[in-house]
Amino acid sequence: MSLRRPAKEQPKNFEFNRESLNAANKIISNYPKGKQQSAVMALLYIAQKQNNNWIPLAAMKYIGKFLDMPYIKVYEVATFYTMYNLAPVGKYFVQVCTTTPCMIRGANKLVEACKEKISENELELTNGKNCSWMEVECLGACVTAPMMQINDDYYEDLDKEKTLKILDKILNDEVPKPGSYRGRLNNEPENNRKTLMDLKNA
Repeated sequence: MSLRRPAKEQPKNFEFNRESLNAANKIISNYPKGKQQSAVMALLYIAQKQNNNWIPLAAMKYIGKFLDMPYIKVYEVATFYTMYNLAPVGKYFVQVCTTTPCMIRGANKLVEACKEKISENELELTNGKNCSWMEVECLGACVTAPMMQINDDYYEDLDKEKTLKILDKILNDEVPKPGSYRGRLNNEPENNRKTLMDLKNA
């Protein structure tokens, strides 16, 4: 679960930069006149992306004015959905799936790697304050388990050694290549299997 309590230290001001403003206006244009408040979730995500993976209270107030809706309603949305972080998680936010398919394929080894490279505790920033990690529920990549998500990218078919190398890269402010780390394309079956019947010949 992401951080549900707002950070104690908050910036006084927030406003969309040009890129975020263009993205917000484009999203709002998809809604009928007077229904712009329906874009609140998308705008919260834009604010989070702009602000190094977390949403300050100033951003919620800004979005409330932007959409002409009460600040408390924006706050309610931001605090309800766990995809929004209310306190800093770092430039690189690592989410390790530990739901059953990933767990039985070795997700515990990915957790071990995060504890060794990032922090012993979940949602605890590294000394450089650029990275943190947490366990999460299903991320929808069960076929390529075990896997983890770093910001917007999926890293799949992992083991501890591969995870350690990925974490080394982000800790050096490098962006590792996302996708399968066993060479699969998308969710294609291994060994060219097309149906469960093929398992008989595996």
